[in-house]
Amino acid sequence: MTKRARKSPPAGEPPSSPPALSPLGVHIPSPWSEAADSITYDSPVLRPPVTVICGPKNSGKSTFSRHLVNALLRRYTRVAYLDTDVGQPEFTPPGCLSLHICPSRLSRRRCLFFGDISSKRDPKAYADSVFQLFDFYKEYRPSKLANPGEPMLPLVVNTPGWVKGIGYDLLVHMLTYMEPTHVIQMRISSEHKNLPTGVFWSDVSQNEAVNLIYLHPADTDFSNQFCSMPACCRVLIRKQAHYLRDIRLIAYFQQCVPSDLNISTHKELAHALASIPPYEVAISGVKILHLHCQVPRSEIFHSLNATIVGLTVSSGESTDPVRHTPWCVGLGIVRGIDISTDLLYVITPVPLCHLEKVDLLLQGFIEIPKCLLQISKIVEFVLHIL
Repeated sequence: MTKRARKSPPAGEPPSSPPALSPLGVHIPSPWSEAADSITYDSPVLRPPVTVICGPKNSGKSTFSRHLVNALLRRYTRVAYLDTDVGQPEFTPPGCLSLHICPSRLSRRRCLFFGDISSKRDPKAYADSVFQLFDFYKEYRPSKLANPGEPMLPLVVNTPGWVKGIGYDLLVHMLTYMEPTHVIQMRISSEHKNLPTGVFWSDVSQNEAVNLIYLHPADTDFSNQFCSMPACCRVLIRKQAHYLRDIRLIAYFQQCVPSDLNISTHKELAHALASIPPYEVAISGVKILHLHCQVPRSEIFHSLNATIVGLTVSSGESTDPVRHTPWCVGLGIVRGIDISTDLLYVITPVPLCHLEKVDLLLQGFIEIPKCLLQISKIVEFVLHIL
């Protein structure tokens, strides 16, 4: 990939979305602190804890997972974090599964582009991606000099809030595969939305010792407050996930814009993205794969234009030898396609040193936020060039 008019981004790790921080003044209940301390200090040194956090939507899984990572960092130098929630990820844009080594300044992550905000469209591909990241965690060692038998890092696994139907089956499959030492089950007041109690994913007689801990949301009165709200307020809260996804994508692609530009509105960001020189990508030099659907060959470029794609490496060390799922180095927006010159134009915050290895574009169902498209100049830029 080549750049036309802008300086190459600095070398380093592929950019990620800013981590979702806990709101100011968040209250950590005593049971949460006790559970985190128990996992941190009661685990044997030779077997760092592997903790899976599960439960229905809006039950506090992400907040507790962040609290647990911070607690583990008081004892361990590094902590692994496996994010399996493609709709509300912590460290990446929506549509990705990822493994991170915390703290972030030491982060050595692996990322896979799933291309959707839910696993409903392709549960098998989702499960394979989760297991590929978990297998990478099992092989990871803190340093090149570490012995193969050296204890792994403690692991925190954050899971999606889809815990019924196929979502429940996927969770059972994940728990069986990972064999965690601890399972945190978040439970809410609506009992029918909760997971079954006990070691529901395995026969107790065949299961090794698993520490199962039940916790409740930090604000146990939220459900009652929600029901008493006016209908218009309830609709806004239900849409929060959609808005958060848009915010993450906006923050991610804002990294494409020079930092000295003072951007304070979505309209200004849209104009800035339309004005920066894109990367030129030789169409003949990359493969294009549509995830979760089949696209007629004659429509491939029409469907690709003005979409978000996963920038991945399909060969070399970046590919899993068993599942053949390519590692993703970041996301890009296909801003235009010129078939006559064999070029497509991509804007992305991914450093050039990583882009040079990209040879596969994955298209899923991650949409560009509408606020970045409602500008006349943007529409002109993303028109298919024939």
